[in-house]
Order: sequence, then C-alpha cells, then structure tokens
Amino acid sequence: MRAFGLAATIVVSSATATAFAPAGLAAQTTALVGGTLIDGFGAPPIRNSVVLIEGQRIQRVGRVGEVAVPAGATVISTEGMTVLPGLWDMHVHLMIVGHADYAHWDSTYPAQFESVIMPAAACQLLMAGVTSARDLGGPLEASLRVRDRVNQGEIPGPTLYVSGPFIQHEPYPGTELFRWGVTGERDAREKVRRLAEAGVNVIKLIDQDQMTMEEVRAVVDEAHRRRLPVIAHAHRPEEIRRALDAGVDGVEHTGLQTAPEYPADVMAAVRDRTAQGNRGPFFWTPTISPLYNYDYLRDNPEWLDDPSWHLGLPDDIIADIRQSLAHWDQLPYYQMMPQRRPTLARKFQQLKESGAILLIGTDSGVPGNFHSQSTWQELDVWVNVFGYPAMEAIRAATYWPAVAMGVSNDVGTVSEGKYADLIAVRGDPLRHISVLRDVDLVIKRGRRYR
Repeated sequence: MRAFGLAATIVVSSATATAFAPAGLAAQTTALVGGTLIDGFGAPPIRNSVVLIEGQRIQRVGRVGEVAVPAGATVISTEGMTVLPGLWDMHVHLMIVGHADYAHWDSTYPAQFESVIMPAAACQLLMAGVTSARDLGGPLEASLRVRDRVNQGEIPGPTLYVSGPFIQHEPYPGTELFRWGVTGERDAREKVRRLAEAGVNVIKLIDQDQMTMEEVRAVVDEAHRRRLPVIAHAHRPEEIRRALDAGVDGVEHTGLQTAPEYPADVMAAVRDRTAQGNRGPFFWTPTISPLYNYDYLRDNPEWLDDPSWHLGLPDDIIADIRQSLAHWDQLPYYQMMPQRRPTLARKFQQLKESGAILLIGTDSGVPGNFHSQSTWQELDVWVNVFGYPAMEAIRAATYWPAVAMGVSNDVGTVSEGKYADLIAVRGDPLRHISVLRDVDLVIKRGRRYR
C-alpha cells in the first residue's frame, strides 16, 4: 500500500478536488468511465460502467454508450478496474493506533488524541478506502470535534459516526476519560442523556453482564427514546443474553471465550430476535480477523515494516508503537489466542446461520491492528478462510452498514442521487478479495483523495 505524509495527503486532496465541487461553488461533472461496477445491491456487476458525479453526489450510473458524458466533464478512466462503494468499518478506535501497552498509551498520549492521533487514524482509514466508519469508544469532546472536522471536510478521513465513552458498570483504572460507569437506573439514564445531548451517533455498552438488568434496560430505553441505536459487547454469553433481553440493535466481536461454540440458548435467542421482522434487522459485527491472524502475524513480522501505518504520526510515536510490538509472542493481549482461534470457524458458522446481519468491523487500533490494513484483512478472513461469499462480504462493508446507521438513502451503494463515496481497485475483488489491500482511487463526497 502506498504511504503518504499527512501534510502531503491534504495537499493531494486539495489539488485533486478541483475536479469536483467544493462547497459553495458551482458543481462540475466528473465521469468514471470503463470499469466494472459493483454497486452494493448484490446484482451482477455492470461492465464498461459510467458513473457521473456532479458536486458531492452521483448524477447518473450506467454503461458506456448508454450514458453520455457531458462535454467539459473531467474523465477518469477506470479501465481494468473495479469500481465499488466506499467501504465502511463499523468498529474502529481512533484514539489508539496499534500500541500494545494500553496503560502506557492511556497515561502518555491523551493530550495528543485530538490534535494528532485521531486525525492520523482517520486519514489512514480513508487512504485504505474506508469512506465511512463507526468509532466506538473515545473521549467525548475529542471524538465529537474530530468527527465534526472530518465531516465538514477540514481534515481527511471517513465520514464518522461516534459513540464517545463506553458505558459500563465501572471504568477500568485510568480509563475514566473514555469509559463512564453507571450506578443505578437513574444514573444510567443520565449518562445516556448527556451523551445524546452532546451529539453522539450511537451508544456503546460493554461488560453489561456486570451491570444490573435495570441499568442495562435503562441505557437501551433512554437511547431509543432519543432515537440513538445501541450496540453492546458480545465477548461472553451472558453479555449477549442481556443485550438481547434489553433490546439492543446489535452486538460486537466473536468472543473471548475458549468454548467451542456459542451456547444453544444464546443462538436460539438470536434467531428469535432476527425472526421478529417488525423490529428490523439485528446486526452483529464479528471483528474476527485480529483473533484469526494472530498466529500468522506472530510468525511473519514483515507486516510491521509496512509504512502505511506511519501516516500522520510523528517519529517518536511510531518508534514507541514499534517498540511495544517487539515481542509479539509475549503480549498479554493475545496470550489466549491459540486457544480461541480453533473456535472461530464454528462460531462464525453459527453467526451465518443465526439470521443476524453481519457487518464488517475490525477493532482497528488494538495492538498491531493498524487502521491502514485492518479492513481488507477482515474481508480476506471472511472470504478466504470462512467461505463467506465475496459479494455478501462487500455488501457487509457497504450496503448493510449504511442501513444499520440509518443513512442508506445517502450512502452505501453507487446510486443516482447518493453521495459520491466510491473506490476503485485494479482487479476483481469478487474473485480475489485481497485486491482491496491496495486501493487506487478514493472519492468521498465527490472529492478525490487518492
């Protein structure tokens, strides 16, 4: 993957944006011509496609010879390429960028979260083809300010949807900046009220098996009353049971347990929930690749030399991250992975059979899981390890996340009238999903960033 400096990226985006329509100026038409288009709906790809972009939005979609390219339009050839909607990553952590020692990170870098680290993470995601992302857990004010700067086009990054702090029974020591504890139903409602009034996009629950059910229900009820979706951790079976009982909208992760499969009653509860069509889809974001890839990364450390994860970070932070990963095999974070990894195939199969809508999310930013690499790695594991159909994996990274966040009228597919969030890669991701590792073209809201 090609690497750029953060300042260079901003210059690139400003230079290439002249082909598109900056805010407040007359819209100019740009045409992507000749590529194979995967539009995100799941239909067969459109060969020799034409996508006309006017300003921030898509004007026309069709084939060469059927859609006329207006005189004076800027033409970008996509011959030999596949064009598809910009990717989503539904589980990222902008405040962390791969460092292995959380205690050190949380005590050393909070002053740089907003000014350096979160913007760098956002830029890395965008350069990897992620044009929308859900940031699940961060300091409230910093999360909102970075989100707003990105979404207003001031700094490069995917369109962001943020939760602010986790809600849980009690913050882990030293994490009070981005984890909020609750004590009782009234306090649970008050914490959700504060987050909602601050302007978060989603509420994030963690360790809800350590909360009372009254507290969990209060969080979900108050969030839904304020039209905010709620997602919850699914590391342990009791977390899933309580999340379902309280009516959350989705759950995250594949689990930290070494049990060979999910308990039967948990899967029955998921199937019951997904059968209730009047409640809409139930979403599950497995974040499976960090678990599955641990052994390979431990034994093949060349991945650490990929400079893409340096983007936007100063040399001292890069050196600190690299030093923290020097003994990959000794990291406490991953010590149980050899026992958990054999359970993943069965659990993923259970999820596929449950009726839940699976979403691409990566836990990007956890130790060694860099924002510049994580999304394609998740897709690769789904398709090449667990046999998930490539088209459905792409939809799990485009169409379905937009549905989950309630913005499918504007993004998620390459459709007339929607925002021009598109990427292009050389090759066919339906046959070789790993071509998404190196994205050649990134357009977000009609502005070209790559």
